[in-house]
Amino acid sequence: MKKAYRFTALVLTAVILLLAGLPMLNAYGTEAKPQKKLVVGMSADFPPYEFHKVINGEDKIVGFDVEIAKEIAKDLNAEMVPEDMSFDSLLPALQSGRVDLVLSGMTPTDERRKSIDFSDVYYHSKQVIMVRPEDKDKYSTMATLKGEKLGAQKGSIQEEIAQKVPNASVTSLDKISDLVLQLRTKRINAVVIEDTVAKGYTLDGTVTLAKAVPEDEGAETAVGIRKGNTELLASVNKTLARLKADGSIEKFSTEASALSADRQVSSNSIVDIFMKYRSFYVTGIGYTLLLSALGVLFGFIIGLIISLLRMSGVRIIEWLGTAYVEILRGTPMLVQLMIIHYGVALTLGVNFTPLQSGIITLSLNSSAYLAEIFRAGIQAVDRGQMEAARSLGMGRGKAMRHVILPQAFKSILPAIGNEFITIIKESSIISTIGMVDIMYQAQVIKNITYEGLSPFVIAAAIYFVMTFSLSKLLGLWERKLRASDHR
Repeated sequence: MKKAYRFTALVLTAVILLLAGLPMLNAYGTEAKPQKKLVVGMSADFPPYEFHKVINGEDKIVGFDVEIAKEIAKDLNAEMVPEDMSFDSLLPALQSGRVDLVLSGMTPTDERRKSIDFSDVYYHSKQVIMVRPEDKDKYSTMATLKGEKLGAQKGSIQEEIAQKVPNASVTSLDKISDLVLQLRTKRINAVVIEDTVAKGYTLDGTVTLAKAVPEDEGAETAVGIRKGNTELLASVNKTLARLKADGSIEKFSTEASALSADRQVSSNSIVDIFMKYRSFYVTGIGYTLLLSALGVLFGFIIGLIISLLRMSGVRIIEWLGTAYVEILRGTPMLVQLMIIHYGVALTLGVNFTPLQSGIITLSLNSSAYLAEIFRAGIQAVDRGQMEAARSLGMGRGKAMRHVILPQAFKSILPAIGNEFITIIKESSIISTIGMVDIMYQAQVIKNITYEGLSPFVIAAAIYFVMTFSLSKLLGLWERKLRASDHR
C-alpha cells in the first residue's frame, strides 16, 4: 500500500514539474529563441495610439505608438513584438517582466511613478467629454455632469477625472470600444476620453463631443519602463529625442490619425461579418480547443491523483487533498489566472506565455472539480468489488486500476463531459491576458468594425455549436458503453 501511495506522489510531482517547466519552451529571452526581441505592452483599442486594422487580409496592430516602438527597437537592434492586453494589466505585466516596456498613451502620474519609471514625455493631449448627439448642448460645463453616469477607461487618468465629478456614478471598463457601446445604448451618459482618441469614434455620428471640458488642461504621454532598468530608459530617451528633433513624432501622429479615420463603421449583417472575418474565428477556435483539451487532460490526471490522496486513509494527506480542492473551488478562476500569469513571474521570476498560463489555470481549476467527481464515482462502486478482487490475489493498487476505476469511470462519464463543456466556455477568461481565443478575436473584430454586438453573437453561436456537438458525441459514447455492458 505504501508503494502505491509513493507511486501516486511521484506521478503528481512529475505532472507539477511538467506544468512548471512549460515556459522553458517559449519564454522570452531563453536560449531556445536567441533572436533579441523587445516586447512592448499595448492596449490596442486606443486609436490613433494603437489599434487593430486589417491590412492585406491580415490583422495588424498599428498606430503612432507602434511606430515609436519600432524606432526604439531598431536603435536597440531588436525585433519589436507588440503584446496586446487590457490597459489595467499593463503595469502588472511590466512589473513582472512579461513586457520590456509599455507604450499605450500612458500618462506618467505620481502614483504610477511609485511602481514604474517613465521616459521623457513624447506627446501632449487634452481631455474631452464624449456624449450622444442629442446631449451635445446639454453638457455645456463640467458642473452639468454632476450626478450623471460617466464612463472612463479603467486605470487611466480619465478615470481619475470622472471620479472627481460630484455625485457622479462612474463605470470603469478595460476597453474604450466597450465604453462607447455603453454610451450608445444609454447605460452611461458621457465618457471622459482623450481628444486624439475620440476622433476615431465620432466619425459615424453616433457619438460626438460636448462643450464641457475637464479642468485638467492636458495630459502628457510617456513610455513606461520597469524600475531600475536605467540602460533601457536611457536608450528610449535617446530615441525619443531623435524622433522629436526630426519631427517624426508629429509625422507618426498625423499618419496614424489618417489611418484611424479610414476605419469605416461596418453596416454589414452578422453573416457578412462572419464571412469577412472567418479566419479570425478559425484561429480562435483552434486555441480555444487546445486550451480546453489540455486543461481537461491535465485536470483529469491531477484530479484522479487528488481523489486517491483524499481516500488514502492518511490524515495529513487527506487534509492536504481537501485543502487543494476547497481552495481552488472557493476562489475565482480569474484570480487564479492573475496569480499564475503575473504572481509567479513576480515571486519566482518564471514568465509563462498566455497559452501556458491558460493551460495551467484551467488544469488546476478543473482538477479540483474532477477530483470530487472521481471520489464520488469510486465511492459509489460496491465495496464488495474490492473485497472480491483482493480475494483473487490482487493488490489494492491493481484492484483499483482493473476493477474499481473502470466501473467508476462509466458512472462518472456524463459528469466528466459536463466539465469539458464548462471548461470550453470558461476558457474565454484567458482572453484577459491576451490569449488569442474566440473571445479575444471577437473583441478584435469589434474594434476593427465598430460593431458592438455582432462579433459576440457570432462568438456565442460558435461556442454553442462546439458544446452542443461535444454533448452529442459524449452521449453517443455513453450509449456504446452501456451497450457493451449488456453483451
